[in-house]
Amino acid sequence: MGKKSFTILPQFIQKGFLKGLDPFIERIVRIQVHPNHFTILGLVISLISAVFYAKHNLRLGGVFILLSGICDIIDGKVARKTGQSSKFGALFDSSLDRYAELFMFLGTAIYFVQKDHPITSIVVFLALGGSMMVSYVRARAEGLGFECKVGIMQRPERIVYIGVSSLIHPYLLELVIWMIAILSNFTAIQRMYHVRVLEQQAKKTLENPPPATSKK
Repeated sequence: MGKKSFTILPQFIQKGFLKGLDPFIERIVRIQVHPNHFTILGLVISLISAVFYAKHNLRLGGVFILLSGICDIIDGKVARKTGQSSKFGALFDSSLDRYAELFMFLGTAIYFVQKDHPITSIVVFLALGGSMMVSYVRARAEGLGFECKVGIMQRPERIVYIGVSSLIHPYLLELVIWMIAILSNFTAIQRMYHVRVLEQQAKKTLENPPPATSKK
């Protein structure tokens, strides 16, 4: 009953990048670094990125945003490879991810306020709200027993687009912020609709169960 997730970050880029990280992850596994260390490191790096945005250094802000995203990838893969995955670890990782994203949007909001772009700074707030709702709807849906990974503006996309656009040009970053504000809120609504469809399908299955097959 699940629906295949569609993202605007091409799959070949995702797979190629993850494959490139494998040698580094294998080294981390060998020296037995706990995955939570990378979770915390990602949060610290995200805070550093916010400082660079506030100081109008978009390129270094973008670099640190991307590094924060890499830490998020590493902690999950290391946890799975070392068998250190746990419910608390998942909660810890998700909670710190939200704080890291808060720092990311805080930094960009300060930048646009200081650059006298009040409308875009408000849009940053909408982008943050949409991003939080994307994560919340998924968590709430999974708590209710529904798989909910659909969406076109999930966290990896938000990090990549903000980080890369910061490296290129301020106008591109501004465009990306608007795009995230629109598409993240759309994704939250998309996920709510997805759960509604799954619930209706489950009800139909209960009301009209498939005919039992006789065994000879």
